[in-house]
Amino acid sequence: MTTEPAPRWRRLEPDERKEQIFACAARLFSDRPYSEVSTSDIAAEAGVARGLINHYFGTKRELYLEIIRRALTVPRLAVEILPEGPLELRADVAIDWFLDMVTSQEKMWLAAIAPEGIGRDLEVERILEEADRESADRVLEAVGLSRESEHGPELNALVRAFGGMVKAAGREWLVRGSLDRAQVHTLLSKSLVTLVGDVFPEIQRG
Repeated sequence: MTTEPAPRWRRLEPDERKEQIFACAARLFSDRPYSEVSTSDIAAEAGVARGLINHYFGTKRELYLEIIRRALTVPRLAVEILPEGPLELRADVAIDWFLDMVTSQEKMWLAAIAPEGIGRDLEVERILEEADRESADRVLEAVGLSRESEHGPELNALVRAFGGMVKAAGREWLVRGSLDRAQVHTLLSKSLVTLVGDVFPEIQRG
């Protein structure tokens, strides 16, 4: 039996190949400025023909925007893994998951929250707003609420405001080093408990 790794050109299912290209592109965009990464670079990294990138993602810009969208959107999985129990426990687990996610893709996450690499325009702003709204929906879902419920739009807006603090705290931790992970965890988990436990009910009573 051989222990040699499978060659990079081995046949993959279309979804697997698409994810492989996506992962390679995200890694390259994390390591270099947007302008210094070409579709040829991505193709070489993924071991595919350049045309396959266009087939799955369109242009380099469209691929980069998709990476930004995914980096900033909280997936439903983050809700599904939350344990039963008091709000404090669920907030603690949710923030821990989020910080693990940020750590695993630190450079890409930082680039996504300040994507000057391709310039700020209406399309980028739209993607950032959609990601914020969808991520806020996941938080509401985690506490049994919905944007479609009474006061849902206001609650979604409150979570988006909390998201602004999340990004600022992430920069203090990862860029400036003025906070460590444990301090960021405490800040975000306790703020989330206050938001859901105290602020939400007051808004709903209004």
